[in-house]
Amino acid sequence: MAVNLHIPSESEIFPVAGVEIGIAEAGIRKAGRRDLTVFRLAEGASVAGVFTRNRFRAAPVQVCESHLAAGRGVRALVINTGNANAGTGAPGLAAAQETCAALAGLLGIEAQQVLPFSTGVILEPLPVQRLTAALPQAVANLAPGNWYAAAHSIMTTDTQPKIVSRRLELDGTTVTITGISKGAGMIRPNMATMLGYLATDAGIDTALLRRAAGAIADRSFNRITVDGDTSTNDSFIIMATGRSGLRIESENDPRYAALYAALESAAAELAQKIVRDAEGATKFMTIRVEEAASTEEALKVAYSVAQSPLVKTAFYASDPNLGRILAAIGYAGIADLDVDGIRLWLGDVLVASQGGRHPDYREEDGQRVMKEPEIVVRIALGRGNVADTVYTCDFSHEYVSINADYRS
Repeated sequence: MAVNLHIPSESEIFPVAGVEIGIAEAGIRKAGRRDLTVFRLAEGASVAGVFTRNRFRAAPVQVCESHLAAGRGVRALVINTGNANAGTGAPGLAAAQETCAALAGLLGIEAQQVLPFSTGVILEPLPVQRLTAALPQAVANLAPGNWYAAAHSIMTTDTQPKIVSRRLELDGTTVTITGISKGAGMIRPNMATMLGYLATDAGIDTALLRRAAGAIADRSFNRITVDGDTSTNDSFIIMATGRSGLRIESENDPRYAALYAALESAAAELAQKIVRDAEGATKFMTIRVEEAASTEEALKVAYSVAQSPLVKTAFYASDPNLGRILAAIGYAGIADLDVDGIRLWLGDVLVASQGGRHPDYREEDGQRVMKEPEIVVRIALGRGNVADTVYTCDFSHEYVSINADYRS
């Protein structure tokens, strides 16, 4: 069950001018399931993407990167679930390219103007004939208000749809931002077995949007982990249609800071919803590292704690076996770490200081905090003034069951 995951009502989800979405049942892996999604973008939209750094990058990731580099102007996205089209070699690349060509033919655009995405089982051939046969149904279904349906159609082991939508006023113009994401396991930057799509009707210069996408991914999807596994298909796309009439060409534009902050906030919410709906999760944990000498150092410690199976299982059991956290800090890879300078809090409870258990700490206080569905672990390293945060979850019996049975 998802941990405090807010799903907005359909009345709270704002269409983005210049974006239409269509849904279809292709039967990629299971019959009777909406598993194919098409986005059509207005001409002139700017699009930027950030993708997995896994060396086994899936075929659609490779095609996306190639099509974005071609600079023809992206006009459509096509997303299938049930099959990742990863570890599929040259036939997988051909299938991704065939998908793009088929959708381009239906929309009257070039194949290089289509970005393909796949998620699901790895190392199995993509049933491309089923996919392309369902594309006309998705195109016939294109509509501006299909965001909620799209959030459902891109799900795999997710239990809840992940969607965010908001509006802001910039220089007298109402700007809309709406996005969806999917992911529940195999989550660890860079980036995760996740797909994220964020759209705005503001206009943003393509080069500026590309820089913004990388920075936003670093502060959102690259600050989460479920199990430490980096997938083959991770993709995060930002689309800026310009249909609101507001256009930003430079970071020096006084409106850019507010728009960037809103986009980053929306991406961060989508990323954290992935952790809240992580496979088998019962706790949502914020790992905050303070007083680090650098961002790299802070993240080393945060991820060491966030990805420790012993830490995660202790949180599932609400067992304040907090020496596990100290051990994870100690093996994070900071060679000259002075453990006497470290302070550790669990919620509002100071657990450790000066190299050991804090004199006032009582185990019942730790257990009280660990029973909460949302928990903050705060670690002060005493080495500098840099802080950073990673979001994670516990490990439950259900996580093992889901991943043991996924292909069944």
